[in-house]
Amino acid sequence: MNAQGSTIISIRGLKKNFGTVQAVDGVDLDIYSGEFLTLLGPSGSGKTTVLRMIAGFEIPDAGSVHLNGTDIANLPAYERDVNTVFQDYALFPHMDVITNIEYGLRVKGVSKIERRKQAQIALAQVRLDGFGNRKPNQLSGGQRQRVALARALVNRPSVLLLDEPLGALDLKLRVQMQIELKQLQREVGITFIFVTHDQEEALTMSDRVAVFDRGKIQQLDTPAAIYEKPASPFVAGFVGISNLISGAAAQTLLKKSGTWLVRPEKIQIDAKKPGSRITTGTIREVEYLGPSTRFLLELDAGISLTALAQNATEGSTSVEAMRNSKVSVSWDIANEYQVEG
Repeated sequence: MNAQGSTIISIRGLKKNFGTVQAVDGVDLDIYSGEFLTLLGPSGSGKTTVLRMIAGFEIPDAGSVHLNGTDIANLPAYERDVNTVFQDYALFPHMDVITNIEYGLRVKGVSKIERRKQAQIALAQVRLDGFGNRKPNQLSGGQRQRVALARALVNRPSVLLLDEPLGALDLKLRVQMQIELKQLQREVGITFIFVTHDQEEALTMSDRVAVFDRGKIQQLDTPAAIYEKPASPFVAGFVGISNLISGAAAQTLLKKSGTWLVRPEKIQIDAKKPGSRITTGTIREVEYLGPSTRFLLELDAGISLTALAQNATEGSTSVEAMRNSKVSVSWDIANEYQVEG
């Protein structure tokens, strides 16, 4: 992302109600040319409605959406220099792959020779050379997703909108497509606006993440800042697993007031290091996750914390044996981050 680059989309005071439900409540957002921006949030948080208002599928009740300096909030979708990729791909089943990709150019009146040439380039961009004559039902889910991407990219939009495009894929394929999507975005240089409720997707793929809740952006920042320095208890709890220490526990354990975040991977068991916050507790539950193990700790101070340890040496038998054992618990004081108060 070029954070100092030009602003391609500028949103101000965006609002949208559905009956008595305020789906989007005064959103301001600047999106940079060439960046991969993810709109992240739980169901009903407003992220998809914002995407649909950029696309032209919903008209705002108030506010503006500027694309390259022009207010497009009331333009029909087909007049906007954006394209959308949906979760269900929306491919024409009776058309082969190359004809699906050409469709938008055909509607625009591009000549047959030129649209075939551009469609072949788009097919190569998504690494599907040689698949042009197949029908959608002859492709895997990941391949269909790539065809949908090629069909959107062939129109060379200023902005590509992606509405939970990986949601229908199995886990292994989703991870593969996350990598491929980010690589593709870097190669083509088009601004991607990606909607998801999956925190890992957002952290893995994005230049910046806008975390939504109740129709508002709760935090807009880089993935590392969102994870390491969440702006509120909501962001801390939604993005990753969080240990939030507040009230009497904060006073007893940390000797300070407010709400403090300590991420599970920062917590160490039976490892007393200088500069660490050291306490004691009991391992109440052990969850073996393969490459790592998650521990539920009940501290003597009266609160429960989650710790995450890499399985560099331990096997499943040894970590399971730790259940109900008394341990020392520690973390670097520098890894305590205040999220409220």
